[in-house]
Amino acid sequence: MADTFQLPHTPIESFTLENGLRVILSVDRAIPVVSVAVYYDTGSRNEKVGRTGFAHLFEHMMFQGSENVPKAAHFQWISNAGGTMNGTTSSERTNYFETLPASQLPLALWLESDRMLSLKVTQENLDNQRSAVKEEKRLRIDNQPYVPGFLLADECIFSNHANAHSTIGSMEDLDAATVEDCQEFFRIYYAPNNAVIALVGDFKTADALSKVEKYFGGISSQPAPPPLDVTEPKQEAERRLTITDNFAKLPMLTVAYKTTQANTPEFFALDLFMSILCDGESSRLYQRLVQQDKLVIQVLGGMQSSRGASMAEIRVAAPQGTNMTKVEAAIYDEISKLAKNGPQDWEMEKVRNGERKHQVSQASTDLVRAVTMAQDAVFYKDPALMFTEVKRYEAITKDDIRRAAQQYLSESNRSVLITLPKVVPAPQETR
Repeated sequence: MADTFQLPHTPIESFTLENGLRVILSVDRAIPVVSVAVYYDTGSRNEKVGRTGFAHLFEHMMFQGSENVPKAAHFQWISNAGGTMNGTTSSERTNYFETLPASQLPLALWLESDRMLSLKVTQENLDNQRSAVKEEKRLRIDNQPYVPGFLLADECIFSNHANAHSTIGSMEDLDAATVEDCQEFFRIYYAPNNAVIALVGDFKTADALSKVEKYFGGISSQPAPPPLDVTEPKQEAERRLTITDNFAKLPMLTVAYKTTQANTPEFFALDLFMSILCDGESSRLYQRLVQQDKLVIQVLGGMQSSRGASMAEIRVAAPQGTNMTKVEAAIYDEISKLAKNGPQDWEMEKVRNGERKHQVSQASTDLVRAVTMAQDAVFYKDPALMFTEVKRYEAITKDDIRRAAQQYLSESNRSVLITLPKVVPAPQETR
């Protein structure tokens, strides 16, 4: 299968406007729809100490109106046109995307260009969305089991502020933010020369490019954002943290290792290693911890990718009263055996098939292709990466996997977080 597997050819054309906006066009006339993805090369890693949470704040702010679009009208107009839309933030990018009937492409381009050009960064909108972010933090982080621990884990694992702080940011930092701070962040990072727009669907290339030029060509470029240092110092010893979670019902163990940047042979090798270790009921940790030793009830794990230091992470949930020292020892034993001896043939076939399935899934819809092409253009200047990546996984050997694991998955490079449920005293017996 490895010799014959190949994704269907997908035409991709790339252009750059005079203002620096990169344009990715991929025609697909299977159905009369078009997907538009706008990616800005900014995320939480671009935030300064004392001014965190801006990237996520702007994901909200971008729907608060611009010169020609009233507050919240972006949602309404896309919906009324028969489309869907959303936006997300990560440590490395902020994106906005729509899928709508092909005839409505001008609407999507006009909406995206109007807010790129003239977003209303006002005191009223800042106060409103600052409150919305606080409520989101209370709902999705502060009052959710395990989530605060996941954020603390990042601070334990990473030393560089750009990598360690959470995407939602500090509420104290957001309270201290001024309109001028927000306007400056918008000017620097929401410029056309710091963005990529990808269109996938039913259109003619020349016509679509003309429309992009019409709506975005007049937006002025800005000086390049300040250089960003995301390097991590070498870790010399294991780091450990134990916390109590008031909302957790079961203890959870997180084991993580700082690794290399994504889109490298070493990252691909580690990705396959972690899939063999953690992916599905046939994985080594599931077989050892759940089936054989009956120590835990859930095993999760994999690679968290980054253009800086990526992370190999394992999470297991165990019943109350479980000896977590035994769980740790079993995990390290399985890592050691796989790193020393390498995977078996059937495991290589399994994880390679998993990568093929992933690549097919990425190519399955216009929207997924649009967002993936835009992201790969932002991260690696290669919008066609999704169609060649599977071959790079195919090239990884058992020895590559062993070498990468031995290099990065060492005790001195390890961080461990143990999350324990709050112990509620038993009620006193009354007489």
